[in-house]
Amino acid sequence: MNNVTDKEFVSMLVKSIVDNPEDVIVERNVDEMGVLVTLQVNPEDMGYVIGKDGSTAKAIRTLLRIVGARNNARVNLKILEPDGSEDAERSTSAETEGDTEEEEV
Repeated sequence: MNNVTDKEFVSMLVKSIVDNPEDVIVERNVDEMGVLVTLQVNPEDMGYVIGKDGSTAKAIRTLLRIVGARNNARVNLKILEPDGSEDAERSTSAETEGDTEEEEV
């Protein structure tokens, strides 16, 4: 792994742990705060990327910071939540329930 970029590293690592590697999209943005690597995967693969209690995501972020440090850059990872995911549905239903409770009171 001679001089692997942070984007290539995340792509290679995530594609090796998901069931749908063709759906892995990695983007890289640089600003004054450092480097932001954005990861998008198939909704079915989110569990593999996040891991139990976020352990896999935390490990990927730790390794990515090491790759960044070797290149003298501050690198962060953002994992995009897919549309229609359970968390998005929960927040929508919580908002709806909140509206219903207000009407009853």
